[in-house]
Amino acid sequence: MGAQARPLITVLGSSGLLGTAITRELASRPVRLRLAGRRPTTVPDGALADIDVRTTDLTADGAVADAVEGADAVIHLVAHIAGASTWRVSSDDPVAERVNLGLVHDLVAAVKDQRPENPPVVLLAGSMSQAGRSISGRIDGTEPDRPLTTYDRQKLDAEHAIRDAVEAGLLRGASLRLATLYTQGSDSPALDRGVVSAMMRRAFAGEPLTMWHDGTVKRDLVCVDDVARAFLAALDQPDAVDGRPWLVGTGLATSIADLFGGVAKVVAAQTGREPVPVVSVKPADHSMPTDLLDFVLDPSGFQNATGWAPRVSLEHGLENLAAAMARDAVAQSV
Repeated sequence: MGAQARPLITVLGSSGLLGTAITRELASRPVRLRLAGRRPTTVPDGALADIDVRTTDLTADGAVADAVEGADAVIHLVAHIAGASTWRVSSDDPVAERVNLGLVHDLVAAVKDQRPENPPVVLLAGSMSQAGRSISGRIDGTEPDRPLTTYDRQKLDAEHAIRDAVEAGLLRGASLRLATLYTQGSDSPALDRGVVSAMMRRAFAGEPLTMWHDGTVKRDLVCVDDVARAFLAALDQPDAVDGRPWLVGTGLATSIADLFGGVAKVVAAQTGREPVPVVSVKPADHSMPTDLLDFVLDPSGFQNATGWAPRVSLEHGLENLAAAMARDAVAQSV
């Protein structure tokens, strides 16, 4: 990408948690950016890139084709959002399938119709949970994919559509299967996105933090700023990642009890109050099989291929997010 003069990069889903972080990283480069999202995308001040923001419904006929026309690279981040349940998708939800899978088919069809001289690079945001239940306790990419939820099956089918298009020579591309994302507050519009942010808001409000289990379930938590850098590393080295899925995370296991306890601790440091309690409650009706499984990955393959490595520790990320929320509360009160 670096050898091209002002390449055009389209980000689909640019207004989301990850899209906002990737936009911030790409805006500092001498590129053309086409940002498509269902909400207005925040553009950083002093951007070096030439930026075209499009607030659009990508499920509309022709919307994806318009967004990717002439693009040298496409970063596909769109996922179905259904209120507070986010990725929890029922098997008979046509909207979810249209967003999670149909838009990828639209993207492949658009590239096939437009037939660019140089196949574009396409990077898809996936999830580590696509693999399903881990036998060894750590996902390393060698296990067969046995997705347990509709969302994961749809993301896996989308990944296969990209793989088939790569094999057909239509594009170059890869899927980055991501660990659990959280923000450290680098982008103010993203302060309230993700389970970590939701729990931190509850802690600032003095409410207990509730777990759907005994707290021993483990997750790999990675800062969205580090994941944004991972996408740029893949974008800069398309030949190194072409044609397969990659695992992106820290490789570190954190129990939900330790995570929520850490949230309570950093909020207490900001407020001067005692940490709020962390309690176990009965799982909600919309809980999924994956809620009670450990999901920790081994990112060494992606690290070796691209040289990327996470920089933000969970401890510092939580401290930064608590400080950002405290500043935001002061600004809102003025």
